[in-house]
Amino acid sequence: MKYLIGIDLGTSGTKTVLFDIYGKSIASATEEYPMYQPKNGWAEQEPEDWWKACIGTLRGVITQSGINPADIAGVGLSGQMHGLVMLDEAGEVLRRSIIWCDGRTAEECAEITAAVGEKRLIEITANPALTGFTAGKIMWVRKNEPDVYKKCRHILLPKDYLRYKLCGVFASEVSDASGMNLLDVPKRKWSGEVLKALDIEPEFLPEMYESCDVTGEISEQAAALTGLAAGIPVAGGAGDNAAAAVGTGVVENGKAFTTIGTSGVIFAHSDNVAIDGSGRVHTFCSAVPGAWTVMSCTLSAGGSLQWFRNSFCQAEMQAAAEMDEDPYALLDKQAERAPIGANRLIFLPYLMGERSPILNSDARGVFFGLSGIHKRRDMLRAVMEGVVYSLRDCLE
Repeated sequence: MKYLIGIDLGTSGTKTVLFDIYGKSIASATEEYPMYQPKNGWAEQEPEDWWKACIGTLRGVITQSGINPADIAGVGLSGQMHGLVMLDEAGEVLRRSIIWCDGRTAEECAEITAAVGEKRLIEITANPALTGFTAGKIMWVRKNEPDVYKKCRHILLPKDYLRYKLCGVFASEVSDASGMNLLDVPKRKWSGEVLKALDIEPEFLPEMYESCDVTGEISEQAAALTGLAAGIPVAGGAGDNAAAAVGTGVVENGKAFTTIGTSGVIFAHSDNVAIDGSGRVHTFCSAVPGAWTVMSCTLSAGGSLQWFRNSFCQAEMQAAAEMDEDPYALLDKQAERAPIGANRLIFLPYLMGERSPILNSDARGVFFGLSGIHKRRDMLRAVMEGVVYSLRDCLE
């Protein structure tokens, strides 16, 4: 029997799953890591934390399953998009990764728009300059941390950093790279025009592949750390939602899905390039060769509930730990005690600014209509409903 491994580098943790060749899950493991917010609206993570979680979860699924690593036929990668990983000439990380929900680059986004032209930028990259995207982060580091930028020789996305650690290659693929503001999305290759306008060195960027291409093989060094066998092929993989589209069968026109993780997404397949001239929704390359996707993103979906849990629900978290229960299950029961509409309390889930469809990195969260009649369970339900209202906004 042959097996396949999927590694998903999420915002809250990395999850690795071992499948048989029929798609049945055999073993899984998850390891969490922190997100750092040194200033309001900033969000960073340590790439070394991702790599440690990758090693731990790979060892976990191999140990759980008891299989022979030589029977693993391939590895696929997915993960959070847009994060900036900067490496020096020796391949060492230069600073924490500025991740997808970071909103510090409003000034740089204005500079990108001015340099390329608003209309031309959307024509090439299929999207406006957004604070979550990678190009603005590169320019922010160049402006604010020139010593770091001077040492930079390689720029990678989060999951592609794991590929580098596993295979020793600098590679990316079209679905994830679509969210960098540097890819010619209709042509599925780096845009020389945009790179020249922004004065970003093309040689810093990795080689581009389709998601289903083989991009490298597990190295001897990575095999010793992870328990994998050297030589196992590693596929291009995909950005998290492009990978989810394949998993849910959203690979042809007329199909779409919605997902709620740290962010919330509505995602549709398109056989053709379909671009919103106002940039309210994103057009990216699909993990399906020769196809594209249209998606919207609300930044703090599950992230809003996690914030509420961590800030106001310590008792539930402690009780859940003692009961060996998921704390969110206890929160669900509390929210059920509040009526639909949360007694006319409304929550705006803009804890990290907002992307679709308002494109405002300065937007912030609000409890609106709060009065003396409201209890914590109303606030909890309002958070859940606010996320759903935001996704409805994205859908419309």
